[in-house]
Amino acid sequence: MDFTDYEIFEYKAGFTKKPIKSIREVPLTIMLNGREVVTLLCTARFPEYLAVGFLKSDAYISSPDQITDMTVREQDDRIIAEVETCNDPWEGRIMERSITSGCGKGTNFGRNVTTISKRRLDGDIKVTPKQILNLANELHERSTLYNATRGCHNSSLCTPEEMLLFREDIGRHNAIDMICGQCFLDSVSVEDKMIVSTGRVASEILLKVVRIGVPIMVSTAVATSFSVELARKTGITLVGNVKDDSFWVYNDKGRIIGF
Repeated sequence: MDFTDYEIFEYKAGFTKKPIKSIREVPLTIMLNGREVVTLLCTARFPEYLAVGFLKSDAYISSPDQITDMTVREQDDRIIAEVETCNDPWEGRIMERSITSGCGKGTNFGRNVTTISKRRLDGDIKVTPKQILNLANELHERSTLYNATRGCHNSSLCTPEEMLLFREDIGRHNAIDMICGQCFLDSVSVEDKMIVSTGRVASEILLKVVRIGVPIMVSTAVATSFSVELARKTGITLVGNVKDDSFWVYNDKGRIIGF
């Protein structure tokens, strides 16, 4: 069950009882070669994809072949994902973590920015403004958990014509990591795909999308200045503030038809 039913009191010129649905929040602890990496707060949907997606997007692993074993179990009101690899994921890592703007989940931010800023995304996918608006609208239509609880973010992997994967979670990072993990484990090609998401595009979100290799990022919310600069350095097409009939283009690189 993704939510719990409660009866609360609502104030509108007086107090009345009101039934609500509160989204489920579960700690997911990711263990890598017997060592704790991070504990994420999530809905407990697709924990395997979320764990692997986090490890991939934070550069602990680079190939599915490195994973030798993975188990996911529940323990004391939390989920434990234990991942074993044949490589040394800690080699050369400076274990300094920065508090990012999303959910207080740290990453080795300086290393990620330095490494990814050198990358260039060259996918030649083309998308029309109408396709962007249609996909953003479909994202809202699929957001049943958000409509029930008002407590989650949504992300999707798309072609210009259709939505291929849809994920929702309490954190926008988690929703994107789940997509990353599934593409990584299932060998889904992404150079001709785009991500459509809700939530502010802060730099750590853009870093994840660039590391996955998706050349177009679209959000119904706005982007921060740092993410705009990173988009322009890496060549990712960045679109934000998508409304019913409008959106902002922070960086294009010739992928939006008619721009």
